[in-house]
Amino acid sequence: MYAITGITGQVGGALATALLEAHQPVRAVLRDAAKGRSWAEKGCEIALAEMTDATALTAAFEGADGVFILPPSEFDPAPGFPEARAVIAAVKAALEAARPRKVVCLSTIGAQAEQPNLLTQRTLLEQALRGLSIPVTLLRPAWFMENFAWDVASARDQGVLPSFLQPLDKPVAMIATADIGRVAAELLRQEWEGLRVVELEAARRYSPDAAAATFAKILGRPVRAEAVPRESWGGLFKAQGMTDPIPRIQMLDGFNEGWIEFERGEAGAVKGKVTLEAVLRGLIGKA
Repeated sequence: MYAITGITGQVGGALATALLEAHQPVRAVLRDAAKGRSWAEKGCEIALAEMTDATALTAAFEGADGVFILPPSEFDPAPGFPEARAVIAAVKAALEAARPRKVVCLSTIGAQAEQPNLLTQRTLLEQALRGLSIPVTLLRPAWFMENFAWDVASARDQGVLPSFLQPLDKPVAMIATADIGRVAAELLRQEWEGLRVVELEAARRYSPDAAAATFAKILGRPVRAEAVPRESWGGLFKAQGMTDPIPRIQMLDGFNEGWIEFERGEAGAVKGKVTLEAVLRGLIGKA
């Protein structure tokens, strides 16, 4: 049996679906019983637990052949990442108590970076799980292709793809959430010893200019990428409701300056199957 956290999200849902399609038993770990009904109807066992509740997580993880950890992302963290640290402490305590046979944890590209940024939340998680005495896989995916959901309206209505990723012709490592879920399911069913790191991106990298061209192809209208001036980021993010935009700005700087990158580089990453065009077609269809 595989215990899956974050099952109501795109990655966790894709992972659980892949396991169910392979006729593997799944325990859905979630905090809202109402959201678990659809998964129960698909044949999942349901376990209720907050990600900061070590006791409930222990019960959810007990007896599992494998556990998938998808920690909640805090996009406007308080200084020092207290929200992430509370989750990390509970997850580590639960894994140590329940002792599942193996763990796959969703981390991120650039988790090894020493510079502080929004993704430091995953760095802290990796550091904590590295101390476990059970087999652990740290899955580090690239920039989510689904992040372009925020840009569909602008591309469709104004023919503009505003980009914080710069320069506009620089290819960026990206990945579809469907590929993350599929690969996570494969990893959970494997056997290994100790700690391993798996980095994951699409078969090719896409620049903002290439993304704009893909939007144009699908929409049948001209679409151009347009760099959002860096000096405007802080004001824009605060206008969106962020209290402290600095971690997000630092993360974007990391991608643009190249220090948020795979530890093994592009050649050392596992390659996904889903193209950016396929993802954008899906996003446009839902808009």
